[in-house]
Amino acid sequence: METFFLFLLVGVLAQAVDGALGMAYGVISSSVLLALGVPPATASASVHAAEVFTTAASAGSHAWHKNVEWRLMAPLAVAGVIGGVLGAYVLTGLEAAVIKPFIVAYLALIGVWILWRAGHDIPHRRLPAWITGPLGLVGGFLDAIGGGGWGPTVSSTLVGAGHEPRKAIGTVNTAEFFLTVAVSATFVWALVTGHWEEAGALQNHAAAVGGLVVGGLIAAPFAGLIVKKVPRKVLTYAVGGLLIVLAAFQGYQLLT
Repeated sequence: METFFLFLLVGVLAQAVDGALGMAYGVISSSVLLALGVPPATASASVHAAEVFTTAASAGSHAWHKNVEWRLMAPLAVAGVIGGVLGAYVLTGLEAAVIKPFIVAYLALIGVWILWRAGHDIPHRRLPAWITGPLGLVGGFLDAIGGGGWGPTVSSTLVGAGHEPRKAIGTVNTAEFFLTVAVSATFVWALVTGHWEEAGALQNHAAAVGGLVVGGLIAAPFAGLIVKKVPRKVLTYAVGGLLIVLAAFQGYQLLT
């Protein structure tokens, strides 16, 4: 029960930040799971299972508050699904001891990237339309591999390129629902076919997944409102700093 309430709190905080920044639920949740010793594939599957529910609620909130640019959402969702399926398939075929150092390094780099963006005024240049598909493909792949990365990759790029932050975050969060469903389905397929040999560890983390789901659902309906009200720079620094601290802790664990 303590695990459930711990991850309920993680889910609430991560989803609240995600609603304001368009990123953080996946990277924060997966970082905490990895720090507690959960294998990378299990952590990613757990987070995406929770995100099936939270992204649905978040997408509904953004649609209600008219934060979604539907023209941009479709190519992002399609490309993200393709990249996410590829990433999940690759991740389930690798041993935890092999992939975890790379995941830790990836999350640390995401933290540094977020901090750097918080401290710099990026010139506003709207991305050409043909960039949307490749951006979604890369974002989906990194999201599945790292248990989070769609928001840091896609939202930050769109905002930095000059898209209206409210529309960029709302659109990316809505497209994430389709990515999350596809990635979760890929993990299930890998489990059923035997491609994922370490899948048995999932049942040991049911309380954590349940906490992430409930916590995320508590905060997700407010995502559309949060993105309008909360100062983004303060939360951006907080997310980047948290990821670096968690990555450092995981790196210490790997070395000891």
